[in-house]
Amino acid sequence: EEEFKWLLQEEVHAVLRQLQDILKEASHRFALPIGGSGGAVKQENFVLSTSGTDQVKGVMTLQGDALCQADVNLKMPRNNQLLHFAFREDKQWKLQQIQDARNHVNQAIYLLMNRDVNYRFKTGLEVLKLMDAVMLQLSRARNRLTTPATLTLPEIASSGLTKMFTPTLPPDILVNFYINLNKLCLTIYQLHVLQPSTTKNFKPAGGSVLHNPGAMFEFGSQRYEVSHVHKVECVVPWLNDALVFFTVSLQLCQQLKDKISVFSSYWNYRPY
Repeated sequence: EEEFKWLLQEEVHAVLRQLQDILKEASHRFALPIGGSGGAVKQENFVLSTSGTDQVKGVMTLQGDALCQADVNLKMPRNNQLLHFAFREDKQWKLQQIQDARNHVNQAIYLLMNRDVNYRFKTGLEVLKLMDAVMLQLSRARNRLTTPATLTLPEIASSGLTKMFTPTLPPDILVNFYINLNKLCLTIYQLHVLQPSTTKNFKPAGGSVLHNPGAMFEFGSQRYEVSHVHKVECVVPWLNDALVFFTVSLQLCQQLKDKISVFSSYWNYRPY
């Protein structure tokens, strides 16, 4: 019992402090000034290109959770014509995944800070509940980065992203940006219009992170088929850091839960 008291009063707080330190580091990686303090977030440039071919080249400028510039060159497979399009000066594209992940991390920090050094945990159950709540936020933060949204092609076609570029995107080009694990990804879809005579086998594609050539969809009053797909990506080092911090934090939470559970099972089996 003495040992368990020590665990509740000393070790739990030591782990909570450690978790706070790690998660504050993770939160700093998202580098967004909270409430306007801390000045502007630095802009980082990333070069995206396809390995082995020069089909797509792009330079993306990321500032926290916003893509503030994208400059893309696409060599059309059919005629080798070069298309160039970039974000309009007045436009930024928010990466919702980064924003959500950061919010979950900050929620986890808030839960931990609510139990300061002077707080006395009375039962193991109380600690388990806190750990579960923190782990839920961390799992959600990690899942936002590891599982991009599945979108249908009409959703991509009607997204605000299509209106971000100058010159305007041709009607047979769709683009999508997303985060996958520690990578910033850009997908470009080239389309061709299906003639009314060929639509007898028309089967609209469902939602997917990445659509394949041959996927069909209807948008406006027109039916399209994807003819080419180009995907380029680059590693964002601080997203990598954040994912490592999430993993370490989840392990710490689990270890503390395991220690508490050992004591709880000991009490449940006491013969008196």
